[in-house]
Amino acid sequence: MGEQAPGKVSAEARPAPEGKGSAKKAPKPPKPRAASKPESHLAMVRRARRINRELAEVYPYAHPELDFRNPFELLVATVLSAQTTDLRVNQTTPALFAAYPTPEDMAAAVPEDLEEIIRPTGFFRAKAKSLLGLSQALRDNFGGEVPGRIEDLVTLPGVGRKTANVVLGNAFGVPGITVDTHFGRLVRRWKWTEQEDPEKVEAEICAIFPKSEWTMLSHRVVFHGRRICHARKPACGACPIAPLCPAYGEGETDPEKAEKLLKYEKGGQPGQRLTPPPDYPGLPAPAKSGPSDI
Repeated sequence: MGEQAPGKVSAEARPAPEGKGSAKKAPKPPKPRAASKPESHLAMVRRARRINRELAEVYPYAHPELDFRNPFELLVATVLSAQTTDLRVNQTTPALFAAYPTPEDMAAAVPEDLEEIIRPTGFFRAKAKSLLGLSQALRDNFGGEVPGRIEDLVTLPGVGRKTANVVLGNAFGVPGITVDTHFGRLVRRWKWTEQEDPEKVEAEICAIFPKSEWTMLSHRVVFHGRRICHARKPACGACPIAPLCPAYGEGETDPEKAEKLLKYEKGGQPGQRLTPPPDYPGLPAPAKSGPSDI
C-alpha cells in the first residue's frame, strides 16, 4: 500500500532506544551567519537537500503515523487527525472500521452513532459530517473506491490538498508534499520558505526537491518535528542537523538537558501507531490510554 518506510537498517543493528546515543554525538553548531551576508537561493537549496539527506539517515524508518489497511481507512483516519494526535485517531479507528468497514457502510451510518464512536478525536460533529459526505460521494461518484487523483480527492467533503497528498503518497505511491503543522513550522524555521499559506509552502518546497523525494521528505520532516524540533522548546543540543539550522539556539542547547526533551523512540517511549512497520525501532502505542497530550 505504499507505506514507503525504507527499512534500510534492521532493528537488531540499531541501538535501542534510537537517538539517545546519537544525541550526544551531535556536532557542535557553527556560529550564526553574519547579517551582512544573506544566504543565496542556491546555497539554501543545497543546505535544504543536505538536511533531507541527514534526516534520511536519522529516520530511515520514517512512515505515516496513522494505522490503516487500505486507502479508505487512510482517508478516514487523515480526516479524523485534524486538531488531535495520530495516537488518538489510532485508538479510535479500530472500533470505527469494525462498525463501518466500507464507504457504503459509513454512508448509511446513523449520524449520532458515528459521532459517538469518533467523539475522542474532538470536533466530532463536523468530522462526522465530513465522513458521511465523503463516504456518500465515494459510493455515488466513484463506485465505492477511493480515487487515485488529487483532482478527484479534493472534491470529497472534508478533503483538502494536505489530506489528498497523504492518501496519494501512502496508499497509491504518488509523490506529494504534506504540509501539516509540523512541516510548515520546520521549513519556515529552516528558512526554506517564508510562506504561511499551505499551498504556497507546498509549491515552494516542491521546487527545491526532486519529485521522487516529496513523500519521504514529508515523513522525515514531520518525524523530526515531533521528536526533536518541537514548537515550544526545540531540543537543539540533541539535534543531528544543528550545524545546518539557522534557528539553532531557539531551544535547549545543553546536550544533557536537550536529551531529556526527546520524544517517542528518541526518548525511549512508544510511538503513535498501534501497528508500526516491522523496522520501527520504538514501541507500539497502547491501544487505550487516559488523557494524553502525546
